[in-house]
Amino acid sequence: MNRFAYRTTGLAIKTLSNLSKARIQLHGQDNIPGGPIVFVINHFTRLETILMPYLINRATGQTVWSLADAEFFRGTLDAFLDSVGVVSTRNPDRDRLIVKTLLTGEASWIIFPEGGMVKNMKIVEKGRFMISWAAGKQPPHTGAATLTLRTEFYRERLRRLSTSDPPETERIRRLFQLDALEPVLNCQTSIVPVNITYYPVRARENILSDIARRLVDNLPERLVEELMTEGSMLLTGVDIDIRFGKPIPVHGRLQRLAIVRDIAAPSPIGFDDPIHSRKAIRREAVKLMEQYMTGIYGMTTVNHDHLFASILRRIPGIRIRVDDLCRRVFLAAAELRNMPGIHLHRGLSGSQLHLVCDDRLGIVKDFVEIALDKGNLLKTEDGLRKDRRKFSSQYSFHRARIDNPLDVMANAVEPLKDLQRCVRRVAWLPAFWVRRKVREHLLREAVEEYTVDYKSFFVENESKPMDVGMPLLVKGKSRELGVVLCHGYLAAPLEVKGLAEYLGRQGYWVYAPRLKGHGTSPEDLSIRTCHDWLRSIESGYAIMSSICRRVVAGGFSTGAGLALHLAARVPSVAGVFAVSAPMHLMDFTARFAPAVDLWNRLVNKTKSPGPKMEFVDNHPENPHINYVRNPVAGVRQIERLMEDLEPRLSQITVPSLLLQGSGDPVVDPKGSRKIFDMLGSVDKQFILFNFNRHGILVGDDTARVYCTISDFLARL
Repeated sequence: MNRFAYRTTGLAIKTLSNLSKARIQLHGQDNIPGGPIVFVINHFTRLETILMPYLINRATGQTVWSLADAEFFRGTLDAFLDSVGVVSTRNPDRDRLIVKTLLTGEASWIIFPEGGMVKNMKIVEKGRFMISWAAGKQPPHTGAATLTLRTEFYRERLRRLSTSDPPETERIRRLFQLDALEPVLNCQTSIVPVNITYYPVRARENILSDIARRLVDNLPERLVEELMTEGSMLLTGVDIDIRFGKPIPVHGRLQRLAIVRDIAAPSPIGFDDPIHSRKAIRREAVKLMEQYMTGIYGMTTVNHDHLFASILRRIPGIRIRVDDLCRRVFLAAAELRNMPGIHLHRGLSGSQLHLVCDDRLGIVKDFVEIALDKGNLLKTEDGLRKDRRKFSSQYSFHRARIDNPLDVMANAVEPLKDLQRCVRRVAWLPAFWVRRKVREHLLREAVEEYTVDYKSFFVENESKPMDVGMPLLVKGKSRELGVVLCHGYLAAPLEVKGLAEYLGRQGYWVYAPRLKGHGTSPEDLSIRTCHDWLRSIESGYAIMSSICRRVVAGGFSTGAGLALHLAARVPSVAGVFAVSAPMHLMDFTARFAPAVDLWNRLVNKTKSPGPKMEFVDNHPENPHINYVRNPVAGVRQIERLMEDLEPRLSQITVPSLLLQGSGDPVVDPKGSRKIFDMLGSVDKQFILFNFNRHGILVGDDTARVYCTISDFLARL
């Protein structure tokens, strides 16, 4: 070990990071105290041995050495590991070195209490910490606890004997090569639990495993697995969440009478001499081990893989519907977000609508593909079936991450008792109850969001009554087909209430969501984006799909564009109707919106006192519903929505109906016709009504429009 250790490690990490797509995020660095520390860390890959000393040194400035399994010290790697402060577990002087450096504060240490890599992540057995190895099972090691207790034993012994027994004090100083006594007596050793969670973990052939196979014949199974797993993590990208827990003080563990007597014993005590309090120290070490193991695994960063695998494993039946599994994960994620002490991956911290809507992140598809590939799920003529044997089958310890990754995913969160209770509840719910809970959750969320927004952005004498913007659910007679019906720009759900109630009388369930920024005030709308509106209609689709077997998307004006966007992304949408879809706006403001919006943003960014044009007057056909001021930024968002929609139109293959007023003063009918021509659907219809207004769903002579939409739904 030398003073170039972290420079060498830093160079290695920098070189590796240039090749790697790993994303490292540290949490809880404020929990790291001053003074000597033993960091106890879970051990899943070989990466931690090199990575963690460097990261802790970079975050705290502390010198950090680590213990590593003797098998690491082979060939040229031996010299490198020694240079970066890694000590073999078979080093005969390791314990004395650790105690000495902790006493002096010369270095802190990393110790892996599992004793080696736990590739299957199985560390709990019948409620107790128990490590499952290739050769059997054993409890976690107490070495970290024992060494910190021994350190504090000698520190306290020096403190007590420094005045009463100078010869013994001097002997201990020589034993540990202590230059000065005061620094030793002025600090205490702490244990800091650390959790490292990787996501996603996928074992696949990669360039590293391929090169190794070409260069070496008969590669050991263990090395093949590590190259496939850890090589894929580095090369294809993995999130590495590292959490530092609250420090565990050790000094107070030495208060037992037998330990106090040995601390104060006048006779010399050699480093390896048996002492009367050995059993008492052992008992304290076991308690410490339980405490820091609970701390380590209590900080696991829960991700989608954990939830999907845990719920799939616990679902009692064998017939599996992917949409049902997604709803269960959605519910579990919603419950866990409100559960203190649970750490969620950033992918779970926000809205999970994508799970019950379009899977735009590919999370569901990826998980199902792995489950099918590994045999946890089987394709049959009547759908997917779960193979229960796969979740309980024996597999080689060193091939766990390859042969049964779903078990590894589920094992990782077994120590989280609150999460396990949540998973059990969600997994055992009947499917109809899951749908109901999802629906109720989303409906409640929509109302709560609107209530908060209304109070936050209310403008006296301008904001409409609260019921104008309230999301609307119309109950039907049949759950065969439902409609998510979206209002237009500057409007609110009241705009489509007439059509919704008409369709309800025809027997259809209809839900009209409130688009974010609407029903409150123009100031609210000015800060929203088209992505906010898409989330609103996605929530509406998730609500309707939890009520009815099939769902049709529909909307007016901007709502029509949103309905088309939804139909392009969600294969399960049964059909789509679009009324006055705004491919091209005829309003004067629209032509200048991009330039004006850019100017406004530049003024805001530079904090210039220059003039801004954030709103223009609006003269709505329905002033009891629509805003009378139009935010320029909002017009720009309509254009962005339609720009994003245009290349997607060919992906819409479901039955489609487009309706348009021939004299629409806002939306160019030629634009609606262009949308129609670009649709990929074979079953599509374009109908032009002889109306000279934009809002053809409100006002006189709407019966023909309503009837046309009803006929379209009847055909479906």
